[in-house]
Amino acid sequence: MKVVQRSTFFAVTTKSNLHHFHSSSQRVPISSEHESREFVSRLLDRKWGLQSPASPIQEIGVSSDKGIEKFSFSNNTRPHLGDEMLKRNQDSSFYILRDDLLHPLVNGNKARKLDALLPLLEDYKFTDVVTCGGCQSAHTAAVAVSCAERGLRSHLLLRGEQPEVLTGYNLVSTMYGNVQYVPRSRYANREEMLRTYADLVSGEDGSVLWAKDIVEGLEAVDVAKMDDLLSSKNSGRKVLIVNEGAGDALALLGMFRLVQYLSQDHVLGKTKPVRFVVDAGTGTTTVGLGVAAMCLGLPWEINAVMLADTLENYKRHEDRLIAEFTRQFPASVVCSSLDMNHMIKWVDRQHPRKFGKVLDGEVEKCQKIAQETGVLVDPMYTLAAWEIAAELVQDEKSSIVVMLHTGGTLGMFGLAQRYKSCFTNLKD
Repeated sequence: MKVVQRSTFFAVTTKSNLHHFHSSSQRVPISSEHESREFVSRLLDRKWGLQSPASPIQEIGVSSDKGIEKFSFSNNTRPHLGDEMLKRNQDSSFYILRDDLLHPLVNGNKARKLDALLPLLEDYKFTDVVTCGGCQSAHTAAVAVSCAERGLRSHLLLRGEQPEVLTGYNLVSTMYGNVQYVPRSRYANREEMLRTYADLVSGEDGSVLWAKDIVEGLEAVDVAKMDDLLSSKNSGRKVLIVNEGAGDALALLGMFRLVQYLSQDHVLGKTKPVRFVVDAGTGTTTVGLGVAAMCLGLPWEINAVMLADTLENYKRHEDRLIAEFTRQFPASVVCSSLDMNHMIKWVDRQHPRKFGKVLDGEVEKCQKIAQETGVLVDPMYTLAAWEIAAELVQDEKSSIVVMLHTGGTLGMFGLAQRYKSCFTNLKD
């Protein structure tokens, strides 16, 4: 596994009342573990979209006699957790957090990213949501389903042309939301595209806000103006714009909630070294895991498998999210170079390629994993994390390796349409 670069270490430097959205200028250093955990507790004191932060944890046994390409796998669906993890039977195994089972259609990290946002849609009585994504975007499908479940209208701007056959996430988006296909040239300017379409949806009597506007309060818009826009007395359509992939600081809160749950003594605990592995699309999930683990003082390392961008752009996105998080919530999380041996480690996937390409043999690997473990991974995203996790456990005995299954199940249907030869050649 090629290590590209570790992220810098994050330190919490202020304390404030996190129950409210509006920032405070008062800065009090957090000097104890107790205060740091109180910071997270107050940050998470809010309504959530998911009924519970829990998802099944399974243990994948890994054996190999003929090298990395000849692994065989097994699945213990009821593994020991907490202190009992030290008694596990497998010499080489990693744990997998089955976020792909969170919801039949809104699965994986998409559900986590929307966890804090969805209650705000109802609390502020929004009528419409506008967002965007690729033709097979799991994000737009998640928004469409989540809005429909809450009686809201979703408007989904998809890049490119309508496929001949609707399938996968594209079909879900079409069934649950209002889809518009946007030429790539226009899609390139996402902010202008989203705002223009949101204005059309709202009409002359409606209002439009970005997701960050709700959180930033005083620093985003005039409070009186925002209160007026969100007032139930306003009978016009109230439109919320959600960025592509929900790649905003608000999305980090769902990862905070997950990490707090996992750090309980009966799950992963707070003292055992854990090496997380996650596939990185935008990198938002990775940053959320890292910042949350830091705030709780956990001895964890986040291995982010870069799939869709360069290291420089992932780092740029990481810096933007940290700055946004600092600004939006009444506490300050800042980067420093105090410790380069912790937190996020950006790594290449085992077989780098242009994003969106499936290599020969990868669908067969997914089939093998599914048949041996009952876990479905896809060649675009989650296979990359699986391969890194399997590699880590060959050399790593002192730490627990945990793969976060980010979903993508329905994406296999779109891939089967795009890479027909890879799927028609599958054999038992």
